[in-house]
Amino acid sequence: MLSNETISLIHLNLIQGVGLKTVQVLRDVFGSTERALQATSDELRKIDLLSPTVCDLLIHKPVLYPIERELELIHKYGCQIVTLYDAAYPPHLKEIDTPPFVLYVKGKLTPEDALSISLVGSRNAKDYGRKVSYRLSYQLAQRGVTVISGLAKGIDTLAHRGALEAGGRTIAVMGNGLSIVYPATNSNLAEKIEASGALVSEFPMAARPKSRNFPRRNRIISGLTLGTVVVEASNRSGALITARLAAEQNREVFAVPGEIFSELSAGTHKLINDGAKLINTVDDLLNELSPYVLNQIQSQASPILVPDMEAEPPQASPVEKGDTKLVSTQASSEARQPVSTPPPTGVNAR
Repeated sequence: MLSNETISLIHLNLIQGVGLKTVQVLRDVFGSTERALQATSDELRKIDLLSPTVCDLLIHKPVLYPIERELELIHKYGCQIVTLYDAAYPPHLKEIDTPPFVLYVKGKLTPEDALSISLVGSRNAKDYGRKVSYRLSYQLAQRGVTVISGLAKGIDTLAHRGALEAGGRTIAVMGNGLSIVYPATNSNLAEKIEASGALVSEFPMAARPKSRNFPRRNRIISGLTLGTVVVEASNRSGALITARLAAEQNREVFAVPGEIFSELSAGTHKLINDGAKLINTVDDLLNELSPYVLNQIQSQASPILVPDMEAEPPQASPVEKGDTKLVSTQASSEARQPVSTPPPTGVNAR
């Protein structure tokens, strides 16, 4: 059962043009979002920190999706709502400049997810990039690290699959509402992620996957994690936006080197030139994390050298051909123990 305060925050999230700063002002003035939504026009116009435009939005409350319909969809799709003011809100995400004040969740967020790394890259990944993404995510998941990505084709898909095949946790951050799976070809994958992790979005349930949504959701991908790995990216790749946001959030930025003649190496090589950590193996990545974090990661498998691209990923052949599923693997993984929140350790890759 959602509280009145949570429902009020969902309502504000439905009003385009109302953001976190407005919500914080309203809570400071009225004591709660619920009370703020009941405020009169005179009460709202007396608040100096609210612009006339925002006041009009709060008075008229124009929404694309009625709150009643939104609550029906939340119930229909079995979503949880986690607000910025809840204890269950991801601690790393709370530290960024503009955390979403409402998170829609299908599946479950856990304290263990504080030990997380995001993998992002090209939708049009080559075999090299797909194998690298799969191997890194598989090895990270074996060590109890949650893998976070965006459910897109290419690198994202293989990152999620690698973590699942290793028996680990993975989280997909969506650029649309959770009543929709985009791309539709990843519907089966989304179901598996929900069962072994979570699908997460800040967008209302019926929001379509519009191009402007994806740069916005990228701050959540990087913000949830200790660091971001970029695997294959052109100079125009959205993955570079995620890397830039990670650096601005004082999180680690990693990049995998690629073929010098490939356009999909241009972005990753630029990141390396600008200060991102070059990754050849999973241990290269882990060794850049703080001792505090490393003490909580129990190594459960021998590292596999990433540059060895001739061999197929562990018990998974083919890696990705159309909608072909990865062959099931039986990873030996110990029960993951709850962890205290590790502090982000950052590097500015500019």
